[in-house]
Amino acid sequence: MGKGKKQAEEKVLDVNASMQGTLSFKDPVNLQINGRFEGTLDTKGALTIGEKAFVNANIKGDEITIAGRVSGEIVAKKALKLISPARVDGNIKTPLLQVAEGAILNGNCQMTAQATVPARESEVLMNADEVARYLEIDTSLVYEWATSGKLPAIKEGNAFRFDKDKIDEWIASERIK
Repeated sequence: MGKGKKQAEEKVLDVNASMQGTLSFKDPVNLQINGRFEGTLDTKGALTIGEKAFVNANIKGDEITIAGRVSGEIVAKKALKLISPARVDGNIKTPLLQVAEGAILNGNCQMTAQATVPARESEVLMNADEVARYLEIDTSLVYEWATSGKLPAIKEGNAFRFDKDKIDEWIASERIK
C-alpha cells in the first residue's frame, strides 16, 4: 500500500521555479506550473498552469487547464479548459474547449475532430478497484478517501462510482498541495 501511494505521488510534478528549455514526457504525468516557464512543453496526462504562472511556450498535451498567463501555440489532444483569470495569447487546437467567465483568449481556435469527443461528453465512471489501479493505491484507501470526502465520488447505494474527469482534476489540484 505505501509503495503504491509513493509511486502515484511520483507521477506529480509541481514547478514553482523559473525554468527555461524543453519539458517532454513520454509517460503520463500530472504537471502543474506555478512559476515562470519559457520554451516547449510536450506532456502526457494532465497539465495545469496555475493562477500565478507565466508561460511563454508552445504547448502540446492531452488535457490542459490554464488559470495563469500563457503566450504561445497550444495543442490539447483531449481538452483545454481556461479558468478565470486565465489569459492566453496564441492560437489553440483542441477537440473540446471550455472557457470560464473572466478567462481571456486572444488568438484563433481550431476545433479538431476526435473520435473520443462524444464519449467525453458523457461521464466516464470508474469503480473503486479501477480508481485504485489508476492511482496505484490500495482499494481500502480509495473507500476511506471517498467516505471522508477527500476524493470526489458518487454514492450509489452501498458503493461508490468515480467520474474519471473529476479524479484527474483532483490529482492536478488537491494531491499536489
